[in-house]
Formats: sequence, structure tokens, C-alpha cells
Amino acid sequence: MTKQNVYIETYGCQMNEYDSEILAGILTKSEKYNIIHQPEGADYILINTCSVRENAEITIYNRLNHLKQYKKSKKNLVVGIIGCMAERMRKDIFSKSELVKIVIGPDEYRLAPDILQNSMAGNSAIAVRLSRVETYEDIQPLRKEGISAWLAIMRGCNHFCSYCIVPYTRGRERSRSVRSILQEIEQLQNDGFKEVTLLGQNVNSYFDQDEKINFPQLLRRVAKAVANMRIRYVTSHPLDMSDELIDTMNEFDNICNYIHLPFQSGSNRILNLMNRGYTREHYLERISKIQTTLNEFSLSTDIIAGFPTETDEDHNQTLELMQDVQFDGAFMFKYSPREGTKAYKMIDDIPEEVKVQRLNEIIELQNKISKEKNKLEIGKIYEVLVEKPSKKKPQEWMGRTKLNKVVIFDNTDEKYQTGDLVNVTIKRSNSATLIGDVAV
Repeated sequence: MTKQNVYIETYGCQMNEYDSEILAGILTKSEKYNIIHQPEGADYILINTCSVRENAEITIYNRLNHLKQYKKSKKNLVVGIIGCMAERMRKDIFSKSELVKIVIGPDEYRLAPDILQNSMAGNSAIAVRLSRVETYEDIQPLRKEGISAWLAIMRGCNHFCSYCIVPYTRGRERSRSVRSILQEIEQLQNDGFKEVTLLGQNVNSYFDQDEKINFPQLLRRVAKAVANMRIRYVTSHPLDMSDELIDTMNEFDNICNYIHLPFQSGSNRILNLMNRGYTREHYLERISKIQTTLNEFSLSTDIIAGFPTETDEDHNQTLELMQDVQFDGAFMFKYSPREGTKAYKMIDDIPEEVKVQRLNEIIELQNKISKEKNKLEIGKIYEVLVEKPSKKKPQEWMGRTKLNKVVIFDNTDEKYQTGDLVNVTIKRSNSATLIGDVAV
């Protein structure tokens, strides 16, 4: 039987990257499909989508227009939308793009082999049921070669922040078993991976109901099971950043002391409207615990500018919190209303030009902070996990420290390869990158 070629293109977060690997694993296991890595020659093109912000969906529709060229050259080509946008838009996608014939939500990937097969007859198909139990823990992801891997330990979210579409596109929280996580991560080690990132929309609320294991306890087991691998995790919620978790990070050298802890706004009034469940004071107390427990660490965060009713004072409180904490990096966005969320019912009363101005002020401040913090790294020696050649200069290679700092170093003689650990002395820096020489 001739196998059909499937090309999966992924947009959005790390969870989407992992989901694409899950879907690829399901399709190849059916023995009817090959996964290819370019759209040319594909019988199916599946776009794994994000719905967190409006711009993400606009990007997908623009991409669909571009894909029409492949349909012209191959009349039987089937194009599908999968992931969060499929869950949110459902049947509306068919009316917005005549190119799309398949719509599959993130909890329905097991149905994909049959849906793809049936679509070849020209029929449209939609599968978007959310599940309270699906974790795909029995599915072996089809991973690309590399040194770093994603590993989802849970799915969904229970927090229902007023601006966030995730609980509606990915459902409620459910956690994988400890057993399945340890099996997968040990397989990663056997396959030569050097680093793994544990994933969850709210990763530190993980809980194995059968074994009564929480996230810090899981982290200990993982760190012990693969002592030679670097362990990271994202994304954390301030309400679940416990003392136990911070103490656990301090116990193991292979747990990377990089914490992504979104605060979103420095204003208690806005945090309340966002339904974040914590105050500015609680957030800063958690930061203080991290600072007093971990000898060396890096922090990143998420920030939203221009949430409904945000005043100049609210905005200034965000800038003040940034100054107080001194984040190493941040993901910064202007507020984007998402239909179906509670915030969508609020009046989006902040003018676009004000949103842009406030966002630019946030970005300018963070770039200044990142630049100054990276200056402090000059003269230090860091162990760097080598990833690949630099895009600008092939003779220079890049890698990351345990603190998730990007490091560029000279590798003209190609002495070092992907997956090597090399000590680099930092000589220069900018707001995004450390540049150094291999330590002698």
C-alpha cells in the first residue's frame, strides 16, 4: 500500500510543537502516512494553530492564502486546520476559507488517520470535542533529531483568567501519570537528547491523582532518573509557585534555575479584573523567595499592555514592578480581545495608539534591563550546551546556559558539535545575547 505524505506546520507555543509531534506519531503508527518536512509533495497540509491573540489567527489566514498555490498544482491536496484555532473557530473556518477541508481540535488527534483518509473523497470533516481525560500518554511522539525535547506532563487549565482563551480551546486540567512521564524521559535519554522541558499550560499545578504526586515531587523523580540531562519547565502560575518547588530546584544541579513566571500587570486592580487570583504583593513575595533560595537564577515573564480600563497609574505600576524585579527577559503584548472569554464582554476602551505607546514603553524598559543584566555576565564562565551554527555567521555557534541565556562563541575549526558541553568565558553582551570565547 502506497503511503500518503503529510506536512505539519506549527504555530504558537511549545505545547503546539509537542502536539505536532504527537499527531505525527499517531499518523505514522497507522502505517498509512509519511511525515515530510516541506509542503512540496504533500497529499495533506495540516496547520497547527494558536488562538491566544488575534494576530496569531490573522497569520494563519494569510498562510492559507499562500497555500492556494499548492492546491493549484495538486488538485487532490487536502488542507486542514488543527489545534486551538480549530477548537475556537470550529465550522466558521470552512466559511472563512474554502481551502480548508479538515478541522481537528487538540483532544481529537487519535481520529486523524481516519479523518484524513475519508477526506480524500472530497468530504469536509470536523472533530473538536474537548476531553476531561485525554493526555496522549500512551502515544510515542515523532520527534525531530536534536538535543532538546518538549514533554507535556499535563493539558488544559483551570484558572480561567478573564482574557485567556486556553481553557476553552484546551479544556480543564488533567495530568499524565508519573510512570508514563518517567518512561518517556528515560527514552529521550536513551535516544541521545541532552535536555527536556516539561510542559503544561500551568505546569506547576501538576498532580498525579493515583500516586498523589505533586509537581515538586515529580521534578525530584525526573531529576534523579536522568541525572545527566538538563531539566526545564514552563509555564508557571504565581499561585502554584510553592516553597517546595523552589527548594526542589535548589536541590539538583540538573534542574535549570530558569523560571518563567508571568505577572501580566503590576496593578492589583487590573489583576483582579484579569481574574489572576493573586496580588502584586503576593507576586513580589514569591520573587523574594526565589531570590533568597537560589544562588543563581534567571527570570522571565509575560506582560499585557492596555487591558480594559487600564489607567496611566496602572501602567506605571507595571513599569515599577519591572524595575523592582529586574527580569532577564519578557514576552510583551498589547491586549487582544478573544471572543468567548469574560474580558471580551468588557469594553475595549484603551485606544490603539495608547496600547502601542504603553507596549513600547514596556519593551524599551525591558531591553534596557536585559542589556544591563547581561553586562554583569562579562568575565563569567558558563557551561554551554551547544545547539547549532549562528544564523549570521556559520563559523560562530550558539548554545544556552542552564539559565537559558543564549551564548555565541567561535567554532571556526568545528571542534565542537551539537550536543557538546563547552565552557565559555563571556567577553561581550547585548540585550539578547552573550558573546564569548571557549575557556582554555
